[in-house]
Amino acid sequence: MKHANIRLQVMAGAAMVASAAALADDKITLSFNERPPYLIADASGAATGLTGTPAAEAFKKAGIDIAWSKVPPNHQLDVIKAGGPNCAIGWYKTAEREQFAKFTKPLYRDKPTILLANLNFNGKDGEKLGDILASKGVRVLIKEHFSYGPFIDSALEKYKPATTISNGTSTQMLQLVGANSVDFMFVSEEEAQYLVEQSGLGAQKFKLLHMSDMPKGDYRYIMCSKQVPDDVIAKLNKAIAEKRIK
Repeated sequence: MKHANIRLQVMAGAAMVASAAALADDKITLSFNERPPYLIADASGAATGLTGTPAAEAFKKAGIDIAWSKVPPNHQLDVIKAGGPNCAIGWYKTAEREQFAKFTKPLYRDKPTILLANLNFNGKDGEKLGDILASKGVRVLIKEHFSYGPFIDSALEKYKPATTISNGTSTQMLQLVGANSVDFMFVSEEEAQYLVEQSGLGAQKFKLLHMSDMPKGDYRYIMCSKQVPDDVIAKLNKAIAEKRIK
């Protein structure tokens, strides 16, 4: 019986190796959600932008074929959790996500996050985030299943402000800010101006607030399913390492 168990373990191990080898030869489906200036779809359906371009370059340099897939963020998480030859661009790395995904080296580092607020909000530029979140009656707009990085996530958990959860696009979320349905949303400084321009509401309806205690922006990564082999991640890391992200 002992010998039989050993044979079964060897066979199972061989099957896993064979499966990983087969997966390594497969084309990776690379998902993204259009979010300028980070991710912009070109005429061919491929992603460009601050994270899209370096991701495409990494796969090309690594010699890994990809199939582009434009997918909403929540569905990207479902696809990664389901396994298979699937990766997604521009995600933050969190302890929760590391339970079901693998991450490459960082593609890009954000500038510090700012608050994109409506003009009626009495918050001031240069305040601390905790003071803002602790303000009486403050209303914060949060994207569903989205991490804003450890600093903001922990502050939201600590102060527990009134929140509205949205599964809409960043532009749709900005409409809620402009309509005074909420006080503000968190955005990267890179995308703030673009969002205001795309809202069609006019820059005069919004104000940008920089927090004095906001740390440097978080890193954005390529996130892959656990079934994507380590050698694929290693090839991508080697290609990404040529661009030093500080």
